[in-house]
Amino acid sequence: MSWFEFDWVDAFSDRAFGGNGCAVVHGGGHLSSEVCMAYVRETSLVECTFTGPSDVADIRVRYFLASREIPFAGHPTIATVAAMRSRGMIPGDSLTLETGAGLVSIRLQGEQIEMTQVAPQFGAQVPAELVAGAIGLPQEAIISPPQMVSTGLPFCITVLRDHETLRAAQLVEGPLRKVAETAGYSGSDMAEPFLVTLKGATKAGDTFSRLLLAPPSPPEDPFTGSATGAMAAYLWKYELMTKDSFIAEQGHDMGRPGQAAVTRVGPPDAMTGIKVAGQGHILMRGQVDLPEFAQ
Repeated sequence: MSWFEFDWVDAFSDRAFGGNGCAVVHGGGHLSSEVCMAYVRETSLVECTFTGPSDVADIRVRYFLASREIPFAGHPTIATVAAMRSRGMIPGDSLTLETGAGLVSIRLQGEQIEMTQVAPQFGAQVPAELVAGAIGLPQEAIISPPQMVSTGLPFCITVLRDHETLRAAQLVEGPLRKVAETAGYSGSDMAEPFLVTLKGATKAGDTFSRLLLAPPSPPEDPFTGSATGAMAAYLWKYELMTKDSFIAEQGHDMGRPGQAAVTRVGPPDAMTGIKVAGQGHILMRGQVDLPEFAQ
């Protein structure tokens, strides 16, 4: 038997059943991709992480969807650090993670866990009519040119007119593949649009967002930390956000409210990173028996 310790963490939330869940498998970074993906499917979560030793950072983190490994993800990063902190595995108030997207710096500030995502990369703009077709909305619902942006993982940032259009959006897989192809992605990279409005779900928020997902993932992500960083970079680049730091909200209509504090590093025309901070609530912990097939 190959038993691994795990923690199930609700990230970007300070309470049970809020934000976005992630299972963190400690010491499982050497497991095969097939085993890791099967574990994600078994949990029915969007993503899980598997940790291991690193030669260049304090720890290595691997990120998995049900269908593939990805280089980085936001809410699993918060979950991983929250799990490590709860087990006394972080001696100070900072650490560095080795990820597929590069090194990610972490700071612990009270209950807040702050990650510095890499400098934003702005990719192809995607015709608004294509994106509108992929989310089942009229083109006029989109108020700014959709564009691929990455702070570790690419998303098609799409600014919508209001909460009514945000709530009406529905993913359409056929047109979604056209969006991905137009943006230069293919195969398993679906490039789902990250939908954002410039008004919070609550009075505390400045933005309210949704991420609709294609199978085999669950149909919607409760809170998306990597997309939040990319979204923030887009808003600052195109002067849609005047604050240097703001509150991003997501998941409220799913009954899983999540919140992150987002801060720009550098000026809007030369950002060197995006800081995304949130809390993590340990929901459960235990052991899981996984086949130890080396990656």
